[in-house]
Amino acid sequence: MNKENQTNTIVSLKEFTANPAPLGLMGFGMTTVLLNFHNAGFFPMNTMILAMGIFFGGMAQVIAGVMEFKKNNTFGATAFTSYGFFWLSLVGLIVMPGLGMGEAASAQAMAAYLFMWGVFTLGMFVGTLKISKTLQIVFGTLTILFMLLALGDFTGNEMISKIAGYEGIICGFSAIYTAIAQILNELYGKEIMPVGNVK
Repeated sequence: MNKENQTNTIVSLKEFTANPAPLGLMGFGMTTVLLNFHNAGFFPMNTMILAMGIFFGGMAQVIAGVMEFKKNNTFGATAFTSYGFFWLSLVGLIVMPGLGMGEAASAQAMAAYLFMWGVFTLGMFVGTLKISKTLQIVFGTLTILFMLLALGDFTGNEMISKIAGYEGIICGFSAIYTAIAQILNELYGKEIMPVGNVK
């Protein structure tokens, strides 16, 4: 065949898959609310929180993050995968010493752990300035939450940790709101619940 007569055809495939963000936001939000009920002093650490941390806060967010990779959403993929593994690592920090897998983390070590997550979240917050007002609230309050929890552990001041608990409840519910808003706005084809998308 004459090479001059050959043509190259570019085929573009569009994948129609569901929006994974509500799953990730709900996994994050519900688990965050429940953990911070504990931080605020309503009940002690228990298996309810740990199970939510493994399965909904952890695994569901990792699944949502992998789905965001397929949608070419770097922000969503990084956020959901990272916070999914945050929950799994947090459960590990709580459970592993009881299984004979190393010493429990000191208060200073936990402060460093939470501080680094606060730094990461601050960077992600800057990214939300290009997305929506509701995500700005989620990531802004989460940054504050991590820093308060780190400060509470570093100083040993239980009041700071308790204040962080109440602030974390607000953070968690803001994520739940954003998840439900995305679901309902998509279903109804209009903005039923405002999210303040950045134009």
